Amino acid sequence: MTLAIIQGSSHKPERAEVNVVIDVIRAFTVAHHAFLMGAREIILSPTIDAAFRLKESDEDFLLAGEVEGLPIRGFDLDNSPWNLQGKNLCGKVLVQKTTNGVKAALNALAADYVFITGFSNAKVTAEYIRANLIRSGEVSHINLIASHPTGDEDLACAEYIAGIITGDSRVDAKEAAERIQRSGPAEKFLNRSRPEFKKEDILLCLEEIDGSFIMQVNSDKGLPRIERIFI
Repeated sequence: MTLAIIQGSSHKPERAEVNVVIDVIRAFTVAHHAFLMGAREIILSPTIDAAFRLKESDEDFLLAGEVEGLPIRGFDLDNSPWNLQGKNLCGKVLVQKTTNGVKAALNALAADYVFITGFSNAKVTAEYIRANLIRSGEVSHINLIASHPTGDEDLACAEYIAGIITGDSRVDAKEAAERIQRSGPAEKFLNRSRPEFKKEDILLCLEEIDGSFIMQVNSDKGLPRIERIFI
């Protein structure tokens, strides 16, 4: 079994049985919390215009996302896991458009299994792959896609996941969390002169949550969408 770590959202990875797309700050932390709050599924949108067209087709869809980290005018939700708290998402369908995570996921669909995660759900995702896919012998190649093109936060998470999958513990949870907090993309959230970015978001991005599900992308229905798979 071979495992490759790829950094950046624009690559179309080499064909593999498993692609794991990582966006810690903040897209897939938002996705994880949305599911914890009862969201039914999350449609991945390639553009803002496409997201608005989906909203026109079903006014109950909730648009969520960012451009350059900031809210998109006309969207129902931004890309903040903190701002998500307290929202009524039970049974809701979200449409997500983000700079790196969503783009990377849409570029990674050519695999038998496509999973998405932030740090909050990384351990559960990695343990699922190790226990259910590798041990069954059906996986010969895995791509871990750290979606931010330059930041260390997604790369640290990818190396943490790789250690769990291979059993070599090259980066443990503590080191991964420290690297996420020190990463370039985290800086603005810890800068008091940038109130548009909340410190609370980083705290949620650093919190590992013991959950009973993974997040898998399903494109069988035409529109690629993240589904919650209970394990």
